[in-house]
Amino acid sequence: MSNSATAGSMFKGALIPSALVAIVTVIGSALIRHTPGLWGALMASATVIIFFSIHLIINQVSKNLDPIAVMSLAMFSYFAKILVMGAFLIIVTKTTTPASVDRPAFAVTALAITAAWLGGEIRAFLKLRLGLPLP
Repeated sequence: MSNSATAGSMFKGALIPSALVAIVTVIGSALIRHTPGLWGALMASATVIIFFSIHLIINQVSKNLDPIAVMSLAMFSYFAKILVMGAFLIIVTKTTTPASVDRPAFAVTALAITAAWLGGEIRAFLKLRLGLPLP
């Protein structure tokens, strides 16, 4: 199996359950918490899916690099994602009120989509059946 097919199946395997969970949580948040719940769930959905998509893109870009460079790139991207995520959350907290963006809806949606993404990615990886060379 080629690297692009592997990356594509990993992305598809993670994105499908995440999108389904995102749809369910957005609808549920909108029904339970009305407009603020809708905005909180939508923001969490976009944030989590973008956050995890960057990881798979970095893996695809760095597939032919030296292992030390890959580790450096992975650590840099993780650090950058954490900084951007923190800045985003601070900006949302300072510029919106709980009456406009529901914080519990954001949290529940983010946790549910994270669990779905990681579960889907693990399932897709296990289905790859990669042959590892033995020494």
